Amino acid sequence: MRVRDVSKVLGLALVAVSLSAAACEYPDEGNMPLRRAVGRVKFLPDTEAWAASQHDAGAVVQYVLLLDREWHRNGRCYWTLEARARGETWRRFYVSPNGKRLLSEDGRPIAAGPRKATASPAATAARR
Repeated sequence: MRVRDVSKVLGLALVAVSLSAAACEYPDEGNMPLRRAVGRVKFLPDTEAWAASQHDAGAVVQYVLLLDREWHRNGRCYWTLEARARGETWRRFYVSPNGKRLLSEDGRPIAAGPRKATASPAATAARR
């Protein structure tokens, strides 16, 4: 193998290693990080209102977590999550793999306040 060929192979290997090192680390919690990421977006008040209006209009709402489209901001890695209906993206969000940070499409932090606890249908029926 010529020196030029060796340098090309080494260059490609370094690119592959650097790309894999840049990937978001996946927390060792089974599928919980995926569910947590979707939940962070799904239960935002604006998202709930949008989803309700889409359901009322007969549309199916989808939350698409794109693990192959990572986004980096301020030295942190985020997963891309899109809220869709009727084949169109309503909004795009960025969620940290641990679920602690949520950013809007323009990179601004989204503060999700605590949700009000609601009783399950079974618990409500038991009170009657």
